Amino acid sequence: MTIKACVFDAYGTLFDVSAAAREAAAEPGRESLAACWQALAETWRNKQLGYSWLRAITGAHADFWQVTGEALDYAMEEQGLDDAELRERLLALYFELSAYPEVPEMLGTLKAAGFATAILSNGSPDMLMGAVTSAGIGELLDAVISVEDVGVFKPDRSVYDLVGTTLNVTSAEVLFVSSNGWDAAAGAGYGFNTAWVNRSGLPLDRLPWQPSHVLTDLTPIPDLAGRL
Repeated sequence: MTIKACVFDAYGTLFDVSAAAREAAAEPGRESLAACWQALAETWRNKQLGYSWLRAITGAHADFWQVTGEALDYAMEEQGLDDAELRERLLALYFELSAYPEVPEMLGTLKAAGFATAILSNGSPDMLMGAVTSAGIGELLDAVISVEDVGVFKPDRSVYDLVGTTLNVTSAEVLFVSSNGWDAAAGAGYGFNTAWVNRSGLPLDRLPWQPSHVLTDLTPIPDLAGRL
């Protein structure tokens, strides 16, 4: 069946989740952060995802901005950083994360070819709008879909249901793209055609499903969508 829509995870897929810590570490007077920003960014991301899964499993939903702040608090304490101003700065930068370099051209090519384009993300609507606006890609997206519409995080199936109801497509008409192996696998289990953007060369997750395609960045997506 022909692909009609290309749907992207946001954080780590379109937007560089390490950018906030990296950019803050490069600012004058941030020597303490400069010494540990990579470790902080990794823990911040891991806790952000872990907290979202635990909240989904236990039914204790909170929006992703709260989860992001709580994950940052853990990461900063782990690195011995007790600095309220730094916390505020990191969150401000996270609100306006940089997109990966290939994103605008890739989305523009998809739109020119007639594909619908959308984000499907754990992010809260205001977070997503902040990143989309900062990256200047709003006009290249037909929809920005947040899990807040169903009040539970990925990989709950109700999140993936939002794609069909929003874009009026079947699961087989969707190419779902994520940098998270577990997300791409869950999307495959749901019935999407899936592409895992494996920028770090990680092994496949040991799950009941596997992504249909594995890429190193987003550049091949328009060609892939056209061939499916």
